Amino acid sequence: MEICPDCGMLLQYELPHMDRPARFFCPACPFVCNIESRLKMKKRQPLVKKQMDPVISTDDMENASTAEVPCPACGYREAAYYQVQIRSADEPMTTFYKCKNKMCGNNWRED
Repeated sequence: MEICPDCGMLLQYELPHMDRPARFFCPACPFVCNIESRLKMKKRQPLVKKQMDPVISTDDMENASTAEVPCPACGYREAAYYQVQIRSADEPMTTFYKCKNKMCGNNWRED
């Protein structure tokens, strides 16, 4: 994966044609980089995943609304819940539950 040094766009690969060598080109600006027959990697940069913050924290779940829904893991009949629209607007909201039993704490969802 190569990035354009001028504008930061992802470079596209173009096959060799007649006397022109293969090359990378930028679709957004005039940058072109010809590829030699013995191409060496100049710099290898590992991808680093960012740590994601939870949308709903454990403190939020402690203060969330409760419902009389049986836990599928332990059978306890009370769970905290919140609803999120994760699909298109014409689909129903997804409900996320957390068992209020201190020994269980199971998380599940209903679509």
